[in-house]
Amino acid sequence: MVSKVERRSPSALPPPRGWRTARRCSSGSEPTAGSLIYTAHSSWSLRVLPPECSLPGQPPSQPPPDTLEDLVKNGVFETRFALHKGEDDLKKKWAQWRNMVHKQPIDDIRDYFGEKVALYFAWLGWYTYMLVPAAVAGLVIFLSGFSLFNASQISKEICEADDILLCPRGDHGRKYQRLSDTCMFAKLTHLFDNEGTVLFAIFMALWATVFLEIWKRQRARVVLHWDLYGWDEDQEEMALELINCPDYKLRPHQHSYLRSTAILTLCLLMICLMIGMAHVLVVYRVLAAALFNSALLFQEEQVTTAVVVTGALVHYVAILITTKVNKRVALKLCDFEKPRTFSERESKFTVKFFTLQLFAHFSSLVYIAFILGRINGHPGKSVRLAGLWRLEECHLSGCMMDLFLQMAIIMGLKQTLSNCMEYLGPWLAHKCRLIRVKLGHASEDPELRDWRRNYLLNPVNTFSLFDEFMEMMIQYGFTTIFVAAFPLAPLLALFSNLVEIRLDAIKMVRLQRRLVPRKAKDIGTWLQVLETIGVLAVIANGMVIAFTSEFIPRVVYKYHYGPCRKGADPAVDCLTGYINHSLSVFHTKDFQDPIRIEGSENVTECRYRDYRNAQDYNLSEQFWVLLAIRLVFLILFEHVALCIKLIAAWFVPDVPQSVKNKVLEDKYRTLREKIRSSRKSTDV
Repeated sequence: MVSKVERRSPSALPPPRGWRTARRCSSGSEPTAGSLIYTAHSSWSLRVLPPECSLPGQPPSQPPPDTLEDLVKNGVFETRFALHKGEDDLKKKWAQWRNMVHKQPIDDIRDYFGEKVALYFAWLGWYTYMLVPAAVAGLVIFLSGFSLFNASQISKEICEADDILLCPRGDHGRKYQRLSDTCMFAKLTHLFDNEGTVLFAIFMALWATVFLEIWKRQRARVVLHWDLYGWDEDQEEMALELINCPDYKLRPHQHSYLRSTAILTLCLLMICLMIGMAHVLVVYRVLAAALFNSALLFQEEQVTTAVVVTGALVHYVAILITTKVNKRVALKLCDFEKPRTFSERESKFTVKFFTLQLFAHFSSLVYIAFILGRINGHPGKSVRLAGLWRLEECHLSGCMMDLFLQMAIIMGLKQTLSNCMEYLGPWLAHKCRLIRVKLGHASEDPELRDWRRNYLLNPVNTFSLFDEFMEMMIQYGFTTIFVAAFPLAPLLALFSNLVEIRLDAIKMVRLQRRLVPRKAKDIGTWLQVLETIGVLAVIANGMVIAFTSEFIPRVVYKYHYGPCRKGADPAVDCLTGYINHSLSVFHTKDFQDPIRIEGSENVTECRYRDYRNAQDYNLSEQFWVLLAIRLVFLILFEHVALCIKLIAAWFVPDVPQSVKNKVLEDKYRTLREKIRSSRKSTDV
């Protein structure tokens, strides 16, 4: 990937002020400047190596390799990098914390780092700007829950239910619990599990579409301003190959079904491993619940919170580990696939790495949202892990609180710790290099001062910009997927991005070596990744509302079972009696070991969260009715949301009319000049 960058001609990218490498002889002499110089004129210039610096194990008379990459790999050159020159304007206008809310100088970034980096910051700035309405809407939905904090009929019934006993949920310290003891938990759950959740999920589906469509228009204006609207990356890569090697032979497009089958099989195997990681987290949560119940003096509500919090921390650590593994696996798969060009290799690697990262980040959220508490059985016959430990259950108010906490912890840790490490890591590494140099060099040659200053900066590689894009894609996933359970995600992403832009600017200008400028007219495969996330967000949010939240059961009860089924009565809340209706009855005599339960002498029945018959504990008719309605709602929600996305995409053209007219005028002018010149040559 690097070799493609280093062989770009000056016409293919804005030439850096200077390009130098440190030369290292086989005898181990100190690096010196000037081995390779990027001229500001027409080509790369390579100084001829003296005989004493020939390749290790190679006679001096044998010619060195043709490419710079081969020279670096074989130890002739220690490293190569572009020098920072004339970056003072960017430091003042961009790479400072006081410029956090100022507009980014995209044209200056393009002149210094090239179009690819400039488009990244243009996209990141637009994404941050568009997060403002999403953050405001999410905050309004969350705060509207406070207006119902004490007024909710469901919360009132839970807080006043002193005569309803809940069946024990754990194996250790088993005892009955009064329903009124869960009052505060129920009120907190209602903050984000209310009727506004559906509207917010539809709003976010529309927001994601509008964000992408307007970004496409913004990108078209920018690349037209840079005179790159009709630029062809494949054609330029072929031209560069011919410039560097006149005997270059074109590599045609090829497809191997055997290789594709092998890659697909390996990808599915890695995805299964990522799903297996979710099963490991399930085992941890079950064992942690048993440990907290038996070894620590926690109340039942505290045990649930402790399990959720520690489970989220374990998942975050697992994400850090699997990220490194996924990157190596994706690279190996790309090498095995043998892409034709550098841009094709980059695109294939992006798809593979993002797919693996998607499963790694969202596996535990899928478990909590759609599996937790649904395969537990009933109090008399509970499902156990390895026949020993009882599977954890959702709270009486549902699993939305668990999903909210899981998302808040993982997203919060990822944003805060990632931003801290993203700045502190390069800063500490740079300071350590400076200290080592000061200790090892008593004096410094003034001629090498600028070279050494750049040499001591943190090195960059092909993944430097790629990692920034991947971090933002994962954040965008958290902002849209499962946002129905975490309406504060856009607000958290907004604050994080305001910091992220300045962190990246400071890191690129002050702490890292200069990135090699590369041409680009869009953000490439990342646009398809964003569109995929938008579709996944519609599906996931529809499933959260249908199966995880209590929205559907409440609506069904209100219009089919509740007091308002025959007509609304202003004096009676339509959800009156919902709690008693949604709890199933279990007879304590059917416990497998009722003696172990504290206070069981005078208790004949207890309640638990499910829809089952009181006689045989089979799933009741109401359960199947609700399941059918949930599925119908899911289909309707997804179709309506996707239709809204399609209408919005059609209504907002990808390219502004002004850009289309400008391109049309340029084509007309070019064609007219060609016709005139051809007529003149014919007349002569």
